[in-house]
Amino acid sequence: MITAIVLIKTDVNRIPEVAEAIAETDGVSEVYSVTGGVDLIAIVRVREHEELAEVIPNRVNQVPGVLSSDTHIAFHTYSRHDLEAAFSLGL
Repeated sequence: MITAIVLIKTDVNRIPEVAEAIAETDGVSEVYSVTGGVDLIAIVRVREHEELAEVIPNRVNQVPGVLSSDTHIAFHTYSRHDLEAAFSLGL
């Protein structure tokens, strides 16, 4: 599974609608409204790199109200939640 973190700037008057539209996009697993230099952070999970080219520029960036985005592809996941799940399974 390939994970991309997409930092999104939006029209500030449309943040809720933009977030909901992005959250409904195939390949997007989560969308967060955040403080700081961007308005939303979307987590995109796909099986192949080529799918990122479809999901991000062709779907997420085309949502009305999206002004710009910056994508970061994850190399490895370090998560306490993943470790807790593994230990709960007896691994």
